[in-house]
Amino acid sequence: MANNYKMIAKTMFGFESVLANELLQLGAMDVKEGTRMVSFVGDKGFMYKANLCLRTALKILKPYKSFKVHNEKELYDQIYALPWEDFMGVDDSLAIDTAVHSEVFTHSQYVALKVKDAIVDRFREKFGRRPNVDLKHPTLRINIHIEKQFCNVSFDSSGSSLHKRGYRSSTNIAPINEVLAAGMLLLSGWKGQCDFLDPMCGSGTIPIEAAMIACNIPPNINRKEFAFEKWKDWDEALFEKIEESVMKKITDFQYSIKGYDKAPSAVEKATENVKNANLSDFIKIERKDFFHSEKETEGYLHMVFNPPYGERLEIDVEKFFESIGDTLKQNYHGTHAWFIATNVDSIKSVGLRASRKIKLFNGPLEGRLLKYVIYEGSKKNRD
Repeated sequence: MANNYKMIAKTMFGFESVLANELLQLGAMDVKEGTRMVSFVGDKGFMYKANLCLRTALKILKPYKSFKVHNEKELYDQIYALPWEDFMGVDDSLAIDTAVHSEVFTHSQYVALKVKDAIVDRFREKFGRRPNVDLKHPTLRINIHIEKQFCNVSFDSSGSSLHKRGYRSSTNIAPINEVLAAGMLLLSGWKGQCDFLDPMCGSGTIPIEAAMIACNIPPNINRKEFAFEKWKDWDEALFEKIEESVMKKITDFQYSIKGYDKAPSAVEKATENVKNANLSDFIKIERKDFFHSEKETEGYLHMVFNPPYGERLEIDVEKFFESIGDTLKQNYHGTHAWFIATNVDSIKSVGLRASRKIKLFNGPLEGRLLKYVIYEGSKKNRD
């Protein structure tokens, strides 16, 4: 227990309970949901495991210090007083991410500058030299969060956002964030229990995330690096042991996972990304227009997709969503269809009653994840 400490997993709005459940299944202790975050307790090995295995986390932060600050001098002095030389040397580099919700501190970049000044001034005073700033691949990425008069200093163990899985080399015009895709799939109840279809797959993110869930593949197994690999206490042997143990839990998949797109360029990109993710045996990408397609499987079909909203792709939104409803109703009996929509009129245009509506955000756009149950024949049962 002595080696355990509190950590924070950052996520998107609406995925807090999904992430909390993921953490519990991984073996985290003292799991508590917040807004766009979940706190938990674990050791260094669990921090490595969380970065590798969590599908709906954006960052894993390791809190270091919390203190009150009433003005910028107090902020500078408190940061200056911390023993930064315990975590990095003069030849290393740093980056500072800030989030501020305060009447005193109103500009996050200014806060980042003051924090950077305090750290490098301490090094200059002690060693006559100072570490450099490296925004892309720093030795130490420091997270500063000021809420009113409280300043929380954390170390970012992830580095670049965990949605950057490492498999997506090609994207289409409006790619879905990988964490959003995984969260939608988990909210939809997808566990690999039947055939799966994304009828508007774009660059293939949703089918790839669906296959990784179905086969229990760690989502970040293809990532090139994590920030903790540059920390002074980096334990490569422990990381390799964790990696080996999670890889042993990968399972096979008995059903089909398909992605359709009518654009040849999207099909090409999706196929390439599936190959990058080493999932070509599990996912079939086809050039097909959903509106001229029909259900190809006998049993129950699970469908999750991210239709264009007319924000970055030019479409007649109402007509487009009306066609989605018509195609589902006429050609996809025995299907549970889930998709995200950001426009109230588009939801009305579907012409079907959604059995669930979950509030989510796609980037800055507020939307709803909608569930439509398309029954076999004339069944009137409600799920």
